[in-house]
Amino acid sequence: MGSWIWDIEKKQRAHLFAIFAVISFMQFEDLEAWKKARKLVSHVYGLCRQPSLTRDYGIKDQIRRASVSVMSNLAEGFERTHKAEKIHLYKIARASAGEVRSLLYVIEDQKAAEADQLEELRKLVDTVGKLVTGLIRSTGKCVIRQ
Repeated sequence: MGSWIWDIEKKQRAHLFAIFAVISFMQFEDLEAWKKARKLVSHVYGLCRQPSLTRDYGIKDQIRRASVSVMSNLAEGFERTHKAEKIHLYKIARASAGEVRSLLYVIEDQKAAEADQLEELRKLVDTVGKLVTGLIRSTGKCVIRQ
């Protein structure tokens, strides 16, 4: 760590050391948001295997790409070292979660899947979005100079 760390008050310095210790041992696979996003991808792919969606290539491909984008941007953001880059990628992940949620309404309106299955998926994508929002907020509060 750089010499700037010693310019910070002792209490804040202890807090930063604790954060560094946790971060250095974590991997993106440990993020709850990423785990839920992975589950979302699995459910979206399952949804797209339904006969009513197999021939609707546009919506099927779009919702698959959007769900994978959530998971991938969380992983990429976690691996970035600069706070601004992390937050940017986390915001893309959150926006992709919104896209998935919107596409679920398109599928519902076209009666291409069961309403209760889509509602369950909407709840999952909403949870992912909230977890990503928390990740954005906590990353933004970090007092790490870059």
